Amino acid sequence: MDDSYKEEGTLILTTPVRARPKQEQRGDACIILIHPPGSDIGRKTVLDKSMYFVGRDPSYDLCLARDSVSRRHAVIRSTSRGGWEVEDLDSTNGTFVNEQRVKAQPLFDGDQVRFGDAIYKFLTGENIESAYHEEIFQMTIVDGLTGVHNKRYFLDFIERELASASRHGNPLSLVMLDIDHFKQVNDHRGHLCGDEVLKQLAARVKPRIRREDLFARYGGEEFAAVLGCTDIHGALRFAEHLRGLIGDQPFEFEQEAFHVTISLGVACVHNQPDATVASLIQAADENLYRAKRGGRNQVSPPVPGV
Repeated sequence: MDDSYKEEGTLILTTPVRARPKQEQRGDACIILIHPPGSDIGRKTVLDKSMYFVGRDPSYDLCLARDSVSRRHAVIRSTSRGGWEVEDLDSTNGTFVNEQRVKAQPLFDGDQVRFGDAIYKFLTGENIESAYHEEIFQMTIVDGLTGVHNKRYFLDFIERELASASRHGNPLSLVMLDIDHFKQVNDHRGHLCGDEVLKQLAARVKPRIRREDLFARYGGEEFAAVLGCTDIHGALRFAEHLRGLIGDQPFEFEQEAFHVTISLGVACVHNQPDATVASLIQAADENLYRAKRGGRNQVSPPVPGV
């Protein structure tokens, strides 16, 4: 039934004007990074806990390694009414909601929240835009074939990790791995089999990666693992573990089993202020090619005791 009627040529709506949306129940909401541009843009953080600390502190729920963000910047917390609010923790550059500087402010669907120069959009769980942002974000950072992160995300991630490692004096290791004789797999068994090998390899390695680390497809049959707070000895042991994980268990395609091996190169930086992402990747790549030239199915530099 139409809730409107006409009076003297004027359309009068009897339906009440819609009030500002109520805050959704805790756990339904999320925040999505919309600025600055980069591989993290579109990243969604689901608000499924009662409190989220924001700042440069690595232990914080929302760690933003940006100069404009204070170490202890803000907190996002649930309210007694089931909604959400943000509170600034006396940060240097302030916390803003819809470009208004705030001390404490309730959050509503669509609000833009800025910490320094990092801008997030607050969305309720019922907002279809949330799912859209998540899908687009995943498309930009995940390799479509293997389901692991892509090279673009890897490069941004390792740059942030290197900056953090340098700032805190922690070691950072990189493991580059390449499938041995992958061209022969494609030539003799077909490209569908080659794709299946890539997918099965990624599926084996992913569960061995710590939450704070990264495993990514670097390109073709080459993959990379970034290991934070891990020295060269730990990285070499990890690489040797991966070598056995891949080489000791057969792969399967169309009910046929066969073996695949990998070669791995490892590099580490620790208290090297001049280290760059390019130099770290180059060092790991050079060791990878040493492993190839040394006969494949090995780690370079050699793992002590192996």
